[in-house]
Order: sequence, then C-alpha cells, then structure tokens
Amino acid sequence: MTNITKAIESQLPPALVAEIAAESTRIVAPEYGVLTAALSAKFGAAIDGIILYGSCLRSNDFENKIIDLYVIVDNYRHAYREKYLSILNGLLPPSVFYLESKHQDTIIRAKYSVISMKDFESGVLSWFHSYLWARFAQPVRILFTRDAACKKRLDVILACSVLSFLRASLPLLGQCTADAEKIWINALSYAYTAELRPERENRAKQLTYLNMGDYTRLTSYAAPALADLITPEPRGYYRCLADEGSRRQALRNWRLRRWQGRILSVLRLIKATFTFRDCINYAAWKIQRHTGVSITVTPAMQRHPVLKGSTLLWQLVRRGIIR
Repeated sequence: MTNITKAIESQLPPALVAEIAAESTRIVAPEYGVLTAALSAKFGAAIDGIILYGSCLRSNDFENKIIDLYVIVDNYRHAYREKYLSILNGLLPPSVFYLESKHQDTIIRAKYSVISMKDFESGVLSWFHSYLWARFAQPVRILFTRDAACKKRLDVILACSVLSFLRASLPLLGQCTADAEKIWINALSYAYTAELRPERENRAKQLTYLNMGDYTRLTSYAAPALADLITPEPRGYYRCLADEGSRRQALRNWRLRRWQGRILSVLRLIKATFTFRDCINYAAWKIQRHTGVSITVTPAMQRHPVLKGSTLLWQLVRRGIIR
C-alpha cells in the first residue's frame, strides 16, 4: 500500500473501510473463476486486481447476461503487447474488451474494462465526472488481487467512491429529512443522467431496493465523514444540511456532468470499435434488453461502426431511448 493510500485511509471512517472489505469478499458463484483464470492468463503479472460489478452480481444469470468486470493493472505498457492499446488506454481510461469462456456446458460472456491502479485511484478521488466513483459506490466483489497490499488499496478506493458519490449528491436534497432509500434513489437517478445509458426511468429505484441493506449500512458508516452534509437522526433517518446555494451549485455540477458524460460516452464508444469485438451487436442487444427497442444491425453498421453507430446513437438520444 502506498503512502498516499495510507494517508487517505487515515481520513476514512474505519467502519466504512471494514464494511467495504467484508462486502467485496462475499462468496460468488464458481463460474467467475473461469473468467478470472482467463484474464490472469491474458494479462499475467500485470494484474493488480479483478472486480465484479453490475447486474450479474445479483442474478448469476450466465446464459442470458454479459458479466461486467474491471481489470486493474499496474501499468498499461506492462499489460499490453500492442503499443496502440497501451496508448488508447492511457489517453481515455478505461478500455473495454469482450471475453468468452466455457464452464462445463455453458458459454460465459463478459465485458471487461482495463484501467491502471493509478488511474482508478485518481478517477475516484479527483475526476469531476462520476464515471468511476458512482459505479464503484455500489456493491462489488473483488474476485482476485495480486496480494494483501493491493486488496487493501482497492478497499480504500472503493470506500472513497462511496464518499465521493454521497458528497456530490447529498446537496441535491437541500434541507430535509431523508432515509438511506431516498438518499440513494436520488443519487443514482442523477448518476444515470450523467452517461448515455439505455436504462428505464425506474432503474435507480430498482437498484436501491435490490441493495437496500448494503446502502443502509454504507450510509451509516460514511456519515461521520459527511458531518457537514448530514446528521443522523433516530430510526435510520438523516437531517440533510445543504443550504440553497449548495443545492443550486450541486445541480449545476450534475448538469455539467451530463454534457461531459455525453461527450465522453461518444469518445469511449468510438474507442471501443478498436477494442471490443462485435461492439455493434452488443450495443443493439443491450438497448433491446434495457428498453425493449429492437435495433436491426445492418451490414453497413458492421463495416462502418463509428459513422453508422454515431448516427444511430443520435437518433436514439433524440427519441429519448437513450438518455
């Protein structure tokens, strides 16, 4: 663990870090071991950790879903043989790839993002956009770490994600009384607007209800570091303390994140055409799964994924299918 990580940890509520450490090591299905082995074989000694997140964390539906993983590497040059992949990853982290592995008679499919430990840490601590800290404030499982020091560093980064997320979203509530359910539904609703995502409007509520126990504990353990924003009250409620000026500033920040997120999403989609095999078919599948809207992938889209994909994306945004 670096001196920076030690300094950060000393400022965090110990109970929050302990909760993250316990949550991230809960038992997972054995199928994930197949993916861990495949990624370890691909990246070798460059891997610092592998993190599981997303809907498969809750459902273990390996036949009908694509598993979401993050591969944390020590540095990009060490991780890739191809220099252009190292450059692309460094310019706009993370880079996204596709993986298939077989477990018994089941084909397990995964989408994995590659990011360096340094970028992961700085993204959570200092990025204005919520891309990393909103994602990793939610429940995850750490499937693999190089050693105990990497595990500790990831636990600290995940704890910082929770604090960054709540610090950015709590002022939106203004001065009121709220429980953890209201706090997280509101926070996740704004996080979804900060990226181009084909999600239904009630997605934030669904996620909150699915993970309500986790969110209740995380809010309670994070509260001592957020004393300027919330004060605990009886029966699991909190008094939110942000004044009107802070609320308006928070709203402006999330509007900026929304526009920044649109630009970053387009750039990451363009980059994915160089790294993600069959990205057009994957995008069409995901849009249909989340919205019910069927997208016909034409030969022209396959030949020109950037041009045709960008046109389709704009049409979906205008129709409100992607928000």
